[in-house]
Amino acid sequence: MTSNKISDIFGSMVFNEAVMKERLPKHIYNALKKTIADGTPLELEVANVVACAMKDWAIEKGATHFTHWFQPMTGVTAEKHDSFIAPDGNGRVIMEFSGNSLVKGEPDASSFPSGGLRTTFEARGYTAWDPTSYAFIKDNTLYIPTAFCSYSGEALDKKTPLLRSMQALSHQALRILRLFGVTDAKRVLSSVGPEQEYFLIDKDMFLKRPDLIYCGRTLFGARPPKSQEMEDHYFGAIKQRVSAFMRELDEELWKLGVLAKTEHNEVAPSQHELAPIYSEANIATDHNQLVMELMKSIAAKHNLACLLHEKPFAGVNGSGKHINWSMSTDTGINLLEPGDTPCENAQFLLFLVAVIKAVDEYQDLLRVSVASAGNDHRLGANEAPPAIVSMFLGDELTEILKALENDTLYNGKGKTLMEIGATVLPPFPKDTTDRNRTSPFAFTGNKFEFRMLGSALSTAEPIIVLNTIVAEVLSQFADVLEKSTDFNKDLNKLIKTTIKNHKRIIFNGNGYDSAWVKEAELRGLHNLRTTPEALPALINPKNVEMFIRHKVFTKNEIYSRYEILLENYSKTINIEALTMIDMVNKLIIPAVLGYQKELADLIIQKKAISAEIPTSLEEELLKKISRLSECLKTRLDHLYEQTIEVREIKDSLALARAYRERVFAAMNELRLIVDELETLVSSEHWKIPTYAEILNSVM
Repeated sequence: MTSNKISDIFGSMVFNEAVMKERLPKHIYNALKKTIADGTPLELEVANVVACAMKDWAIEKGATHFTHWFQPMTGVTAEKHDSFIAPDGNGRVIMEFSGNSLVKGEPDASSFPSGGLRTTFEARGYTAWDPTSYAFIKDNTLYIPTAFCSYSGEALDKKTPLLRSMQALSHQALRILRLFGVTDAKRVLSSVGPEQEYFLIDKDMFLKRPDLIYCGRTLFGARPPKSQEMEDHYFGAIKQRVSAFMRELDEELWKLGVLAKTEHNEVAPSQHELAPIYSEANIATDHNQLVMELMKSIAAKHNLACLLHEKPFAGVNGSGKHINWSMSTDTGINLLEPGDTPCENAQFLLFLVAVIKAVDEYQDLLRVSVASAGNDHRLGANEAPPAIVSMFLGDELTEILKALENDTLYNGKGKTLMEIGATVLPPFPKDTTDRNRTSPFAFTGNKFEFRMLGSALSTAEPIIVLNTIVAEVLSQFADVLEKSTDFNKDLNKLIKTTIKNHKRIIFNGNGYDSAWVKEAELRGLHNLRTTPEALPALINPKNVEMFIRHKVFTKNEIYSRYEILLENYSKTINIEALTMIDMVNKLIIPAVLGYQKELADLIIQKKAISAEIPTSLEEELLKKISRLSECLKTRLDHLYEQTIEVREIKDSLALARAYRERVFAAMNELRLIVDELETLVSSEHWKIPTYAEILNSVM
């Protein structure tokens, strides 16, 4: 594709700024922009004109339907399609789309997770247009990004609290900026660039694995002779079949205005990554949902299957979704980038230490924001950070903070006195840090990379938490500095005190080292290794009060999410356990019995020919498989019993813990036997594709 064609198609299916300027009367365009900037309701007169223009544009692009596209608590998007047609009274139809249809929808909410916010018979839910995220056309349908709430106004989705958190961060950051004399900025935006990792495997292999179909990950699988040990896949030449997939994916994403930028092979065989250019947090979240949807649909067209699970294969790298997060003003100033003047650097320092304090005080919430059954497999494993939240700043920036804390000289480029707020504050080195891939939260020059999020999860949760906890600390800072009679002195004291009180969260070492676990414990850091361990932090009174204070969640919304997350965890383990039982009964046992029979028949045949013919190999193998078969039955029965027994537990947290401690443990025990049997049973009998076959299936 030529550069001219890329320019032509980029955003061609998006009702974006250029299209609005062209198609809307100037006063309507200005009213819409004011609504977006101020967050005020859209007047019906304006909505009607926008809807008419949007409909005409969509029909010209081939659209026949429209849908309110929203993000319920299922982890995927939802949509209900309506056509533009309306009867004209003469047996024909006209194409119609009103302002009311644009700004508000009423999907049935009864089957979406609510965590007790409403009962099943209270089915009404509402979708409300989010004008900050552009409408777009996909599959001949006009998609209108929306928020989703209940009849009584509680958020039933991930977008509503995300938008609220963005407002909270903007409000508190502006308070700080005003103290530094910044008066031209009207908004502070959280900018996000989510790197999406994924696996591509042959679709025929995928369809032969019920565990991949139902669970997204393999429940069995012995280690292949060659996996990622040679490190020859990372950044290697992209195979033609994968390249064709990537080209089509890029083209479709570009049409939708998604800034798909970087693509490459990842560490594990069949693993890849796509990274976009930064965009505003809620738009980045919408775009990432589109990325995941299109990856799956386009893969199918190439007879491939796209796996987004965090750990589809045991023993090889899992897939993450690294959140590159920063704050910037609507005038283009990155608040996490060192400046050129002492004042700018003092401002940078204050925002930096605000993030340090926020991550330290709310490390448990950050862990909750990435908690899932799938991500529990990944955290602390190959190329993924541990479950302990810490922050990497790099040696140079860490030394600068240490010098500030202790009023000592910084021995960087020349010996320079570090005095905050005074003219002698030196320039800061820009992006001199190395990358620490074991760090959950790493500073990378002008942004933080939060590396704990799993590949299948929405970016909304960690962004909501990051925005809100930083807003909370900025609010505390503003409360102090707004009352100050000596700004430089109090600023100096505030930064020094913050560094001293929260430096425990800074760790530049190897997060995989077992010594770090002990050191982190001594520092008082949390080690919430599993989802059931982590989730109670969500309803910690301190955290609940913080969310309520910034109007990101109501108390009911927080508790509903807590129940939904616990329920999702238990349901996930239950589905995996039942799938495992089904596969053992229908695929594993027949394969094992078939091979045992073949070995027994061969022994009988040899002995019938001559007692002198050796059968020790067959007999030893048969004995070994027979012993494993007995163990297989015992462990299968145990797993089945555990899945039955835990269903009697009524408390949601106790149930999630039981699924982890009893059912999941029984699954692991059963897997050990099956994986060993895989290495012994003939491939003629073992019909389930192996890791070696799956990971090398795309040629």
